[in-house]
Amino acid sequence: MSFQQKVVKGVLWTSIQNWGSQALFFVTFLVLARLLGPETFGLVSLSTIFIHLIQALLGQGFSDAIIQRKDLDREHLDTAFWANFGIGLFLFILGVISAPAIALAFKQPDLIPIVRWMSLLVVFNSVNTTQQAILRREMNFKALAARQLAGQLAGTIVAITLALMNFGVWSLVCQQLVTSIVGTLLLWKITRWRPKLKFSVKHFRDLYRFGINVVGINILTFLNVRGDDLLIGYFLGPVALGYYTVAYKMLVTLTQLLTDTIRQVVLPSFSRLQNDLEKMRRAFYTATELVGFVTLPAFLGMAVLAPELVLGLFGDQWQPSIPVMQCLAFVGVARALVNFTGAVIMAMGKPSWSLMLSLSDTLVRIIAFAIAVQWGIVAVAIALVISTYLFAPIRLVVVNQLIPLDFLTYCKQFIPPLLGSGVMVVSLLTAKQFLNLTLNAQFLLGLYILIGALAYGLTTAIGAPDLTQRLLKLARIAGPLA
Repeated sequence: MSFQQKVVKGVLWTSIQNWGSQALFFVTFLVLARLLGPETFGLVSLSTIFIHLIQALLGQGFSDAIIQRKDLDREHLDTAFWANFGIGLFLFILGVISAPAIALAFKQPDLIPIVRWMSLLVVFNSVNTTQQAILRREMNFKALAARQLAGQLAGTIVAITLALMNFGVWSLVCQQLVTSIVGTLLLWKITRWRPKLKFSVKHFRDLYRFGINVVGINILTFLNVRGDDLLIGYFLGPVALGYYTVAYKMLVTLTQLLTDTIRQVVLPSFSRLQNDLEKMRRAFYTATELVGFVTLPAFLGMAVLAPELVLGLFGDQWQPSIPVMQCLAFVGVARALVNFTGAVIMAMGKPSWSLMLSLSDTLVRIIAFAIAVQWGIVAVAIALVISTYLFAPIRLVVVNQLIPLDFLTYCKQFIPPLLGSGVMVVSLLTAKQFLNLTLNAQFLLGLYILIGALAYGLTTAIGAPDLTQRLLKLARIAGPLA
């Protein structure tokens, strides 16, 4: 199988994984949103803030180092596994001990048992990051997809069953635990590699030099992604955080479906091209063009259809989430267009550059959140939009230092999807003026999505036939999924 076929098949299998797992998770999320109120969702979101922080400290640094290295020894894998496991146990104990202090800080005593049980996720993650890195390095995304979907399905069944039995927030807690347990067991069954009782200081240093920067980036990314949740939960309380969480969940879901699908493939792909700048540049253009084609209409459609999405999917009780969702849609547009800059920087062996970018971005964003939170959750969403657009060009300038870009070529890639999205937006706004608003909310939402998809599809097919042909070519390269 050629390298190009491996990349395209990797994208397809990652798409299956992301779309399947997100569909399962979103079904659970919709059920819980109907059964639970904003305060309960805010409480769960508060509990995950700390868990995501300690997970940022775990594993991904060594995992990315394994993927990026040209020469990999058996000792690198053994050392990475035992280092991750030791860190995972320490962070689990830290989570159990710190739970009362976290609950006290947010004045929510119910957080104590939730945080303690959720801390188990760190242990499960610590024993599977090396196996995941091996499969990603080998570009075996089919195995990763099967494992993820099976775990997600088991978690979804458990969560919906418990929600119908009135277990409340524990439905979501158990969903995450079951998903992680089943996924870990399947991953160990899929992979042939098993760790030996060996730990090499020399190989630890090899991984550490690259991985410590990734850990720093993960912590800063956590503050970027969850800093708004932290401040909203602390200053405005769990009800406001619940409304914000529902809106943000739509942004995260679309991002994971449309951009993370390719992002999981590009790091190992770009790493193989690190010595050929021309091929790296073409791969970067191709990845951003593909993502722009699917994300621009999706996020602009999210902005237009936010009222229908919130009321039709979650119910009238979530109406305050509508303006937040409309703002966050524009965050998705900006993130998608520079989504692969980080992968280029990492593949070229410059993790310290990503660390400095993340540090600058985080400082500005946290200050913006701290100022905006006094005016409510919509102001926080606007602050996120402004900070995201301020830093997007900076990331492109940094990438230009590694693989000199033709910015005119880069920008021209987005003209067809922007034109198609413009026609789609006009079509949706026109349809909303004439359609009967007394129709079933879910039916109306489905009709709007169909109208938008047809308007965008026809416009791009007529206005950008070359882009359509390239997408069809990629589909032919993929061939059978097996």
